[in-house]
Amino acid sequence: MTAFNRLALTLGLGFLYAPIAVLVVYSFNDSRLVTVWSGFSTRWYGVLFNDGPLLASALASLKVAALSATIAATLGTLAALALDRHGRFTGRGAFTGLLYAPMVMPEVITGLSLLLLFVGIEMERGIPTIVIAHATFGTGFVAVVVGARLKGLDRSLEEAAADLGAGPIRVFFTVTLPLLAPSLAAGFLLAFTLSLDDLVIASFVSGPGATTLPMRLYSQVRLGVNPEINAASTLLVAAVSLVVLCASWLSARKGGTTAV
Repeated sequence: MTAFNRLALTLGLGFLYAPIAVLVVYSFNDSRLVTVWSGFSTRWYGVLFNDGPLLASALASLKVAALSATIAATLGTLAALALDRHGRFTGRGAFTGLLYAPMVMPEVITGLSLLLLFVGIEMERGIPTIVIAHATFGTGFVAVVVGARLKGLDRSLEEAAADLGAGPIRVFFTVTLPLLAPSLAAGFLLAFTLSLDDLVIASFVSGPGATTLPMRLYSQVRLGVNPEINAASTLLVAAVSLVVLCASWLSARKGGTTAV
């Protein structure tokens, strides 16, 4: 690697991660002023864990992420199986486009479209609508991860189980599903992370009493940044980073994809 490339890489990483590093450092600031360092302290983490509304929003985010990731993992796995095992079928192109469209579509468009859908069917907005919205764009990511694993799967193991008398359902649960487990777990964690981190789509489809953690932090930041927000953001960054690392590790096992 040339000196220019090293410099470009350093500047690029610095541009991306320096603001996050500053946020993490100032979450341990003893001062109430976020721009004035007055000593190391964990007091704001104590304040954070005594903030009832913020903790309620964090719990709502975890609930939404778990439910939407479960739905996305189920639908994404079934979609990947359909695309990998059934070859060319009528409507395959449209099915593939609809599956992957939320991955590349601007979140504002996705959120607005889902909002119009919920209004059209007169569905009350709240936690269920956020779960549906997050599962919608998470399904495509799971399908990509699981589909990559399916392409490298040894089909002879399934054929051997079928030759020994196992039916299609038993083959799936005893052979196929265990082989897909690392990629399935990686897809679940990826969908979980995307849901936990989402602000734009949740803002469109949420209702009264359904406030996720990113929405709560954004509303508080509009009134001014305080060290408690730095502490909450630091914990959110740590949680997302941990989940992404776990997803990457699981995805790399047994020939899985490292696209996470």
